[in-house]
Amino acid sequence: MSELKRTALYESHVKWGGKIIDFAGWELPVQYEGLVPEHHAVRQQAGLFDVSHMGEVSVKGSQATDFVQYLVTNDVKSMAKEQVIYAQMCYENGGIVDDLLVYKFDNNEYFLVINASNVDKDFAWMQQVAADFEVDLVNQSPDFSELALQGPRAQEILQLLTDTDLSEVKFFFLKRDVVIDGVKALISRTGYTGEDGFEIYVDHQGAPKLWESILKAGEPFGIKPAGLGARDTLRFEAALPLYGQEIDKDITPLEAGLGFFVSLDNDDFVGRDALLKQKAEGLQRKLVGFEMLGKGIPRHDYRVLKDGRDIGFVTTGYKSPTLERTIGFAMVDIAYSALGTTFDIEIRGKASPAEVVKKRFYQKQYKK
Repeated sequence: MSELKRTALYESHVKWGGKIIDFAGWELPVQYEGLVPEHHAVRQQAGLFDVSHMGEVSVKGSQATDFVQYLVTNDVKSMAKEQVIYAQMCYENGGIVDDLLVYKFDNNEYFLVINASNVDKDFAWMQQVAADFEVDLVNQSPDFSELALQGPRAQEILQLLTDTDLSEVKFFFLKRDVVIDGVKALISRTGYTGEDGFEIYVDHQGAPKLWESILKAGEPFGIKPAGLGARDTLRFEAALPLYGQEIDKDITPLEAGLGFFVSLDNDDFVGRDALLKQKAEGLQRKLVGFEMLGKGIPRHDYRVLKDGRDIGFVTTGYKSPTLERTIGFAMVDIAYSALGTTFDIEIRGKASPAEVVKKRFYQKQYKK
C-alpha cells in the first residue's frame, strides 16, 4: 500500500483540529468544527480550504492555443488574456477524461488545473494529444500549494493582506504576482462553492504563513477553516459536478447537462464528432435533480426505480444544510427526466419516493 501524501498545510490542519482522512491518496481534513457550521460559514461569511492536492499543468509553445483548443470542449480561442474558463477533456467516444479550469496567461502559455485523483491519467492523456502540436507540457502539480478562500466576505478579508485592488479581478479572471502578506501568489476569482471567492496558488514555503494570515484577518468576519465535507455539500447545492459521480469516462458532457461548456459550432476537439452524433440522435439519459418525498438519504450509486424497474442511478445525495431538504442528482432514462416526474430511490432495500426538480438547488452568488 502506497504511503499517503501530505500537503504543506498538514501541520496547520492538525493545529486547527482537522479530522484527517485519506482523499485520493492525500491526508486531508474532512472537517474541523463540523461539516454544517463550516458549510454555513462559507454561505454567510467565509471559509478557507486547502486544495493543494489539485493538479496543475503548464502548457507553453507556439501552438499552445491550438493544442488547448483541440484538447478541451470549450472555446479557448475566444479567451481574453488573464481569463479563466471551465471545460472538459473528452475521449473520442465523448466520455469525459476530466473537467478542468483553463487559465490563459497569453497566446503561448496556459495553466490547466485538474482533479487530484486524475493527475497521472490526465497528464498522460495530454501528452498523447500533444504529440501533433509544437508545445511543451510540464506537470507542475508537485510545485504548488493552493488555498481557496470562499464566501461573501472573501474579498474584504483578502484585501486586508494585499495592496492589489481585488475589485479589479473579475469573475473567472486571474492576476499573477499578487503579494499577499509578503507571499507572492497567482490568484483567480474562481471556486467550487457557488459563492464569491479566490483560489490562491503559492509555493509550499509560503502556504502555512498565508493560511494563518487569512484566518487571522478573517476572524472578525466569522471565517472558519473548512474541510472536504463542506466542499462537497457546497458544490452540490450549486449544481457543480464532481468527477467520479456526475461525470466520468462513461458519461458525456451533454448527458451531464454541461452543454453550455461544449462549443460544437467551433473548431474541432477530441470527442466532437461523437457529441455531434449524440446531439443529433437525441439523449437516451440525462442528469436530473430530485427531492426526496419519502424518508432516507440517497447515496452515490443507489438504484433509481420506476414501477420496480431500473431507470438509473444516484450520483450524489445529501440533506442540504442550506435548504434543509433531502436532495440529489441522478442519471436517469430520458423518459423520466421531466420536472415533476416521480420515481423511487432504493435505500437499504426499500423504495422511497422522489420527484424531479431543477438541478440548481442554490442560486449562485458570484461577483460578475
